[in-house]
Amino acid sequence: MKEAKIMELEKVVDERLKKLSSIGSDPTGGMTRLLYSDSWLEAQKYVKAQMETTGMATKFDDVGNLFGRIEGSEKPEETIMTGSHIDTVVNGGTLDGQFGVVASLTAVQFLQDKYGTPKRSLEVISMAEEEGSRFPTVFWGSKNFVGIANNAEVKDVADADGKKFVDEMHRQGFDFSDKQTRRDDIKAFVEEHIEQGSILEREHEQIGVVNSIAGQRRYDITLKGEANHAGTTPLSYRHDAVYGMAKIVNTALDKAHEIGDPLVLTFGKVVPKPNTVNVVPGEVLFTMDCRHTDADYLVKFTTEIENMMRDVAKQMGLDINIDLWMDEKPVPMSQDIVDTIEGQAKAGHYKYRVMHSGAGHDSQIIAPVYPTAMIFVPSINGVSHNPAENTKFEDLVEGVKLMADTLYQLAYK
Repeated sequence: MKEAKIMELEKVVDERLKKLSSIGSDPTGGMTRLLYSDSWLEAQKYVKAQMETTGMATKFDDVGNLFGRIEGSEKPEETIMTGSHIDTVVNGGTLDGQFGVVASLTAVQFLQDKYGTPKRSLEVISMAEEEGSRFPTVFWGSKNFVGIANNAEVKDVADADGKKFVDEMHRQGFDFSDKQTRRDDIKAFVEEHIEQGSILEREHEQIGVVNSIAGQRRYDITLKGEANHAGTTPLSYRHDAVYGMAKIVNTALDKAHEIGDPLVLTFGKVVPKPNTVNVVPGEVLFTMDCRHTDADYLVKFTTEIENMMRDVAKQMGLDINIDLWMDEKPVPMSQDIVDTIEGQAKAGHYKYRVMHSGAGHDSQIIAPVYPTAMIFVPSINGVSHNPAENTKFEDLVEGVKLMADTLYQLAYK
């Protein structure tokens, strides 16, 4: 890339991120831009205007996904797509989601300026929703895009303020798709995202080439014993639910540490009852989140942990209920597109590593349908979903440059 173009690219990335970050900025810091809110629509309209300044033909689909398209000169029926989501979590950062939209839009604009019209069509998508922060739905944008959204799941739901999903969707000018269809022209999808972890920063690398998204199994576990007086009940007489939980957590985490990467295990929520200082807890609800890139191993490990939990409960005279409420399989990325990204990373002398994603992304919804891969840039201290979320600007620019290099290989060659 010519130096003059790189400088212009830096300027455009900076301006677009600053403008988008002002739309839905939270008075307490960070960003709050939720599905079908006024700030959400304002952000989508800003992206639409930016697409149009580059000569893209733009349109919204029925639910609010935004598309900007450049027709290919030789194979317009073959589409190379890129993009991410425009919504945020409550009081989140200024990069999760929207950086991927800015990176895709800016990379496509750079390619147009430098090389003209692509051979294959290039299309940028700014997806309506990924986070599930306002309504109890996730991946609403990408699920509609690939034709697997379940409208019945959201028809009767409301947000924390009692505003109904359907009413808010209609208020912003959108509606359910009468008939969800699946496009057959998309030959590749590339999403760019901040890592939301600390691996790239710790390893002094600027790029992650994502080859898979980890599967997740999430549980609610309830142990029931007997609440009793903390001073008058001898330890040998107790049926202490928290003691049982402690044994389970300790055993499970020790086993997970022995196994190591890419397995991760988290007990993130604990609700003891009656939750008072001088009563032996008679009940405790706690959660377990387990992730791995191998579907069979994920099931094998969690099944072993489930059996261990039941054994501990039986030994301690406790009742146990184990509710597996999320069971998402790992999603491999397209090896061809991973190879293309890695090839460009090598050719451009980027500091990179091939890695998996422990977090979920729209790409996991799209990958089973269209060839897909992801590019990561580092997160400072691994912080995300937080006003402190940040990435060095030079790392953001490197990510946009690699996106442009990748799209050039896919759309211009």
